[in-house]
Amino acid sequence: MAKTPSEEEREMDNGNDEEGGEGEVGAKMVQNIKIKLVCGKDSGSRTASSSSHSFCQADECGVNLSMAKSYNRRHKVCERHAKAPVVLVSSIRQRFCQQCSKFHELAEFDDTKRSCRKTLAGHNERRRKARIDVSLGGGEQHQSHF
Repeated sequence: MAKTPSEEEREMDNGNDEEGGEGEVGAKMVQNIKIKLVCGKDSGSRTASSSSHSFCQADECGVNLSMAKSYNRRHKVCERHAKAPVVLVSSIRQRFCQQCSKFHELAEFDDTKRSCRKTLAGHNERRRKARIDVSLGGGEQHQSHF
């Protein structure tokens, strides 16, 4: 006699599966748990939080970045404050560094530059190293027009 789905579910819950015994029920339960871990709602918690609105981190800005470019959403800074020479963030005068995409205190910048000294030093070092490698590797030396 065929069992209805509800009868079959009750028997599986009680561990009385006539066809495969308790071992098969345990395997099905483990499989069910694995499916929930892989496909469950908890695994998507990052996407749930990213769908909430983000705002510019500058003090008293309040610009909703939900419709902004992905770069601005990712770094939580509006266009205006990304390019501003001075921005108050946590009541500290700062500037957004275009190299490391973070706010730094003004003392970390040279004059009106938009890249902090630390990342500029690394950038210049890589440029110098590349220039030395080219001049050592090739027979002729090219003058740089930087």
